[in-house]
Amino acid sequence: MLRRRSALLDRLVVDHPGSPQQAILDELRRVILDGAVAPGTPIPLAEVADLFGVSQIPVRESLKTLIGEGLVAHRSNSGYTVAQLTVQELREMYIVRETLEAAALASAVANATDADRAAIVAANDALQQAVDDDDPLTYHRQSRHFHLSLSRPSRMFRLLHMLESAWNMTEPVQSMVHVEPSARAALHGDHREMVLAFLAGDVEQLLTVAELHAGRLNSVIAALPTDTGLFLPADISSAQ
Repeated sequence: MLRRRSALLDRLVVDHPGSPQQAILDELRRVILDGAVAPGTPIPLAEVADLFGVSQIPVRESLKTLIGEGLVAHRSNSGYTVAQLTVQELREMYIVRETLEAAALASAVANATDADRAAIVAANDALQQAVDDDDPLTYHRQSRHFHLSLSRPSRMFRLLHMLESAWNMTEPVQSMVHVEPSARAALHGDHREMVLAFLAGDVEQLLTVAELHAGRLNSVIAALPTDTGLFLPADISSAQ
């Protein structure tokens, strides 16, 4: 029986044969984080190596790094795949994201420069445009940009690294692509309130709105369809 070609192979961009390992790692990570391939998509080791014009060793080492980042899974009977979370694991990672962001906000308000504040406003404007255009993919990508722009002025670099790592683990699901337009609009309403509080230097109000936003977001995540193949069954996860 012929095996179907992995969709990942068609998404990879190879500038020239013989790519160094870092370039292979960066390109595999880019494709996964962009949501170009769904969770569970096979990553055929030999075919990826052929595409990059290298031996399997640098590809395998790149995949090991991505396993450590939670972006790739490996099972002895099925090889490498884009990582899948269970529904519960996705909810847990959203809680981790929200907790880390909340821990950064007070320092972010205190340390923000005019350039930081302008970046937050621009990120919010991009989200509004995505809502107006009913463009769920752009909304999803800009939502990440918006939330990280709120946290970066904290200059809490270890925390920011953990936040980005937690965000990366949820990216293959592309959550905001799968929710109703009304839900995205409601979430964006929270974003506007967060921007106003940030610009006013009102940390208490910012944290209050952020908490309300987290509750709304968790409700949206809990309502994601679970029969689309996006999620790993809980019994499989627990068996690993």
